[in-house]
Formats: sequence, structure tokens, C-alpha cells
Amino acid sequence: MNHAGPKRHFLFLQGMPSPFFPRIAQALREHGHRTTRINLCLGDHLFWRRGGEVLDWRGSHAEWPAFIQAFLRQQQVSDLLLLGEQRYYHREAVQAALAQGVAVTVHDFGYIRPDWITFERNGMSGASLFPREPEAIRQLAAASPIPDFAPRFHDDALRMAAADLLYNFANLLPLPRYARYRRSDRRPHTIPYTLASAWRLLGNRVLRERVHALVRDIESAGRPYYVFPLQLDHDFQIVAYSPYTGIEHAIEQVLRSFQLHAPRDALLVLKEHPWDPALRDWQRVSARIAQGLGLASRVRYLRGGTLDTLMRGSAGVVTVNSTSGLRALQLGARLKVLGQAVYDVPGLSFQGELDAFWTQASPPDPELVQDLLRAIAGSIQIRGVFFREPGLGHAVQQAVRRLLEGSVGT
Repeated sequence: MNHAGPKRHFLFLQGMPSPFFPRIAQALREHGHRTTRINLCLGDHLFWRRGGEVLDWRGSHAEWPAFIQAFLRQQQVSDLLLLGEQRYYHREAVQAALAQGVAVTVHDFGYIRPDWITFERNGMSGASLFPREPEAIRQLAAASPIPDFAPRFHDDALRMAAADLLYNFANLLPLPRYARYRRSDRRPHTIPYTLASAWRLLGNRVLRERVHALVRDIESAGRPYYVFPLQLDHDFQIVAYSPYTGIEHAIEQVLRSFQLHAPRDALLVLKEHPWDPALRDWQRVSARIAQGLGLASRVRYLRGGTLDTLMRGSAGVVTVNSTSGLRALQLGARLKVLGQAVYDVPGLSFQGELDAFWTQASPPDPELVQDLLRAIAGSIQIRGVFFREPGLGHAVQQAVRRLLEGSVGT
């Protein structure tokens, strides 16, 4: 790549606990640009290779906004890169950066799965700049290459889990250097969260055959059924980009609407998120709510099963803002979005109230679905994975190219 031009200063905050950010920074330095990393905690320190300028932040929450505003201005930062935009440190940094004209690039796991990475300007979901009007999506699709969605890269789930554990357990150590660091998300404490996750995964393996039998019963019952994929209670998709205080609040609304307005012979299938640690047992919560509404015989709860199979045969899918909603559109399923999502678009998802969705929704426009996927892939996604070659190297190459060309979507 030949990207001659003014030299820029790229500031990296917290990223995925993988080589993704360090390798992007290394490539940018090789092109003659300046890079700085601010480590907020020990986990950040462990996942940053040596190279470029590195600063350990030792201040308090209250001191961070003024510090980051001054740092961006005094160090003439041109670009800010980070994982998500809703953590406290990141929210303040993004706000300061946008006020000063600094380009903000946010990354996370891809809207399209399995081997795509979200890489977009300013923010995701409700903060995304991706258009929500059908005609604008069609125009963006026409200007984007036709993507091949057949999986090309495979990530390393074991390495991903090990990195997540190392990052989070390292932050429990009482080191003076990072003594004032405070986590700024709603994820439960690392120790009970990890133990509960391991126990839940083991339990799900034991129940696998029972779940498969339940799915077969649902599909062969001859009754219409709707699917509601649950999300993680602490996820920023729920915390920041939905009207709900948590998953229980969403379950209550969906079950109440289903009880009052869905066809009387219909079933509602709640699908547990595969990474949910069940520190709150959503199966019990949903059973209690269903019992109170007289729905016990019409609600099914799954701790496994394949969403594709369920959604393909369903009468419709309800989601807050999960990526499963995008997959539902790909499968031609009727869809209702309750939160903020880039795919909540007229002609794709049902735009009326939830109460009307059960009986009035239509399948998505298949041509607009294809345009949506093409536009998303061409603007706010890059191909690759975070932890395993060759997908990691491909993702780094694509990220660097878009940063230097100024083509980070949209």
C-alpha cells in the first residue's frame, strides 16, 4: 500500500484482548504514522506488544474527562480507535474526540457472522451512521462490491476464552499502577461470572439431546410458533441501545403482548443466549411470568438448539437488537425489533407496534435484504477474525487499508 500524505497520530484505547490492535499500530508506524496506547488496567498492559508510545493512566474516573480532552488536543491526535463506545472511559473519549474533529473508529464482533468484524465510524447499533432508509441502503449497496458470505476464516474459540479469562482475572490483582481503575460495564464480578459460565456450559452439554427432542416437538406440533432469542443482561446492546432495564423487563413485555395479541394456538420459544452464565435463571424467570399470565402451556424455553432451524420454520422472530435479527432477515423470517439496530428498516422489519406484529407482519423484501447485507459488508464490516491466522492477518490488513484510505464506513 502506498498512502503518502500528512502523518497522523493514532490513539488506541481498550481493544479486543488479541493481537488485532497491536498489529494495526505496528503497520501504521511502518507507514510513518505516530501511535499511542493508553493502558487503563493490567489487562490492557498484558495485551499490548511493545512499540509506539505507551502511557499508563493512573487517575480517577472523575479526572478522566479533562485528561482525555487535553491529551487529544495537546498531542494532536487525528484518530481514536477503541472496542465499543459505551464503556465510561470510551464514552468520554468519543465525546471529546468528536468535539475536536478527531476521527473515531469502533470495532467489535461482526454484525455478519462468523468471520466478519465490525469496523465503523463513531459508534455501533443506535450510534451507527449506517442509513436506515431503504433507498439510501440501495444506493450504498450499488456502490459496494458483491460479497461472498461463504465462511473463509475460522477463529480459535479456546484462545478467545483464554484471553478473556486472562484479561479479566489480571484486573483483579491489586497493583498500585492501576489501583484507581474501575470497570465501567454491568458485567458481573469475574469470579462468579466465570464459574457460573463454566457450570452452565457443562449443563447445556448434558441437556443437548433433551433440547434436540424439544425442538423436534416444536417443529412437528403443527402449531405456529414465534422465536425470541435472549441477549446478555449486561450487554451494552441492552443497557445503552434498548428501552429496557434488563432482560427480565423485555421478557415481561414480549410475553404480555403475546398473551393478549398472538394467535391462540401459537407457541412462543425463548432461546437462551449461548454465553449466558445464568446468574439469574431466565428459565425460571420466564416460567414465573408465563404462569402469571396463564401462558405456561404455550411458552417453551431452550438452553440450546440451532437458531437457524428454529427461525426458518417460525411464524416470526422478536429481538431487542441481537445479530440474530440480521440472520432472521437472511432466512426470510418476519422480524420485530424492540431496540435500536442497523437492520430495523422499513421493508425489512415490522415497523408497527409489537402488539400488531403477531398477526400483521409480512416477510422481509428479499432484494432489500440482499442490498442491506451488501451495504453492511462493504461499509462497516471487514473480513477476518481476532485470534487465529490467516483470518487475523487479513483483518489487520483490511483495517489498516481502510484507516489510511479514510474509507472506514459509512
